[in-house]
Amino acid sequence: MYPQIITYLLTFINYQEQVIRTLLTLLVGKSMFEKPAETPVNKPYRKLQVDDLPIFEYPEKSNYQLLLEEFLEKSGKPLKPVQRRSTSTPVPKSLKCPKCGAPSDFLYANNGDKGQFQCKVCTCLFSEKNRFSKEVILKCPHCAKTLEKIKKRKDFDLFKCKNNACSYYQRNWNGMTPKEKRLFKENSQAFKLRYQTRQFHIDFLPLAKDSPTLPVVDLSRIYASPHTLGLILTYHINYGLSARKTAAIMQDIHGVSISHQTILNYENSVAHLIKPYVDHYPYELSDQFCGDETYIRVNGRWYYLFFFFDAVKKIILSYPVSPNRDTVSAIKAIDDVLSKFKEIPENLSLVVDGNPIYLLAQHFFVQHNISFDVKQVIGLTNEDPVSKEYRPLKQIIERLNRTFKGNYRATHGFGSEHGSISFVTLFVAYFNFLRPHASLEGKVPVVNPELSGLPTMPARWTKLIELAQRWIVEQRA
Repeated sequence: MYPQIITYLLTFINYQEQVIRTLLTLLVGKSMFEKPAETPVNKPYRKLQVDDLPIFEYPEKSNYQLLLEEFLEKSGKPLKPVQRRSTSTPVPKSLKCPKCGAPSDFLYANNGDKGQFQCKVCTCLFSEKNRFSKEVILKCPHCAKTLEKIKKRKDFDLFKCKNNACSYYQRNWNGMTPKEKRLFKENSQAFKLRYQTRQFHIDFLPLAKDSPTLPVVDLSRIYASPHTLGLILTYHINYGLSARKTAAIMQDIHGVSISHQTILNYENSVAHLIKPYVDHYPYELSDQFCGDETYIRVNGRWYYLFFFFDAVKKIILSYPVSPNRDTVSAIKAIDDVLSKFKEIPENLSLVVDGNPIYLLAQHFFVQHNISFDVKQVIGLTNEDPVSKEYRPLKQIIERLNRTFKGNYRATHGFGSEHGSISFVTLFVAYFNFLRPHASLEGKVPVVNPELSGLPTMPARWTKLIELAQRWIVEQRA
């Protein structure tokens, strides 16, 4: 009974649809029997472009009281405050000169009520809304005009050159076709003609590392012996076995009954202990560095692992895990690299892919007087001289990603961000201190006699943990 009713209703609904389409065809004059194609709308957008570094000008500060004394010595008479007429534009009492600090009594309303002022003491020109009392003035590298702030974002302010005579603007405008110029009038946001740059104001001070957080982890209280712990780390980290397979091997081969969750707990404890030692070890570095980001799965979401690597010494220098593939993450990854140097080399270059976040990170460091070069290898083919020259370094970091993925794949992702950081930390410790490398003639990247003299990998893991504990004791002393 019920199936017959459902079949009848479906037939009747289809009949009604045909009637509606016929009526719409008669009214609109267009065939309505063809169902509209459900295809996604391909709306092109302007990709992020990172322009050259701006000109950074640091305004000199002066003291108006000293300037007044100098004027008195030279002229023999004091510099009097501004004598205002009743029709003069008033100057706010709270306003001060951003350059010398002169009070409002010494300030002119330079262009009436349009908001520009001039200091009588130091002749500085400024506006009330856009005074240059900040630490740095940004200027266009093409025309040397001061940039104007046009937008304020969460982590940065966007500045633009609005000079119509700027060579950058003129070159882009003259290079447009008549059709593009018509489209520009209709939708100017689809084109980028003027020079732009970003000034970051994130709560992060580069190269200002706090003293490392020293973990309170007493591995002597775990139920496993040091040799058993070394075996677990060897199977789980060196050979990339999952925690469950590691637990099975410990039971089937070594007769040690242990759960996979206990293995993960051991992993977190050891990583928490060993991370400060790995991060602050005095590495001997070369002059060739490359970086890249890869995907990992954390709590059902895609996260990003940023690797920076000494391509000659085969040492991993930076390995932050971030839920975002953004400029802030790139800044922190590069900062981990820079902190490994006693003194940053003058000709330091970092080879990365075409992601613009690395260029924006470079701009952030330049604002803090930290300079280095960024070489971008674009795409899979060498279509420019930079990509052709630095392609081998990019391939090296890609091989590192594949090596990590070979160890990571068995985990099928991580249940928490803390778990992902623990696994990556132990992988980096293994890669830098314990893993022989073919291009280093079978040696490990960081040669330590206390580790290389041991016959088995479990013993080396145990010794590495001991070295980390010893380092912590020295830091506390």
